[in-house]
This record gives sequence, structure tokens and C-alpha cells, in this order.
Amino acid sequence: MKSFIKALKSFAAAKDGATAIEYALLAGLISVVIVTAVTGVGTGIDAVFDGVVAAL
Repeated sequence: MKSFIKALKSFAAAKDGATAIEYALLAGLISVVIVTAVTGVGTGIDAVFDGVVAAL
């Protein structure tokens, strides 16, 4: 049990885990922005193609 507590304290004191979490959050935020942008562009392109089909 003492080794588990020692390992837990070591993990809490390590800075590498915090950096990895920060990078993961940043990557998640960037992916949300990309999905939102692609969805918006896709909607705009859909409207353009609907206009072309209507013109034909």
C-alpha cells in the first residue's frame, strides 16, 4: 500500500502528465473548430449546388 501511495504522489508531482493533458485539450479544441468550419463550408457548397440544379 505504501508503494501505491508513493507512486500516486510521484504522479501528482510530475509535470509531464499536465503537459500531455494540455496538448490533448488543445487538440480537441482544434478538432471542434475544424468540424464547425467544415460543416459551415459544406452547407454553403450545398446551397451553391442547389442553385446550379435549379438553374439547369
